[in-house]
Amino acid sequence: MKITIEKASPADAEALIEYLKQAGGETDNLTFGAEGLPVSAEEEAGFLERVQTSGDDLFLVAKEDGDIVGTASLNRLPRRMRHRGEFSVSVLKEYWNRGIGSRLLERVLEFARAQDFAVIELQVRSDNAAAIHLYEKFGFQKFGTHPAFFVVEGQKIPFDFMYLRL
Repeated sequence: MKITIEKASPADAEALIEYLKQAGGETDNLTFGAEGLPVSAEEEAGFLERVQTSGDDLFLVAKEDGDIVGTASLNRLPRRMRHRGEFSVSVLKEYWNRGIGSRLLERVLEFARAQDFAVIELQVRSDNAAAIHLYEKFGFQKFGTHPAFFVVEGQKIPFDFMYLRL
């Protein structure tokens, strides 16, 4: 398995939309399901172009043979919260437990340190032990729980809030 990690480019837009549909259909850990996100390829390409030229945001893709198998993003918060960034990561289910999430997170942390972020925050399902283990391995700490962050098929899903000081 040869996985490459690179910054997403506008050329990745269509493949990224399809990736998100697949990833969303494989788990209830994401903010969307198999429908993916309600964006066109043109809108996604515009978003990726803005991120590419930003010193505040990062969007990475993990690829195997040119196919997207994982993503990670870091977005700087605005104004008085500029010292903070929101992190997210996803990996296709067949690629779980292969170190891809760790590699993506390592690259995000390199970027965050180079861009003088002070804190990275994330939200994770309280029952997602594998993801929580990954975050704790990198030093993230839990600072709270939202008892109904998601509602999936009528069921309230709690999420933990975690942060890492850089």
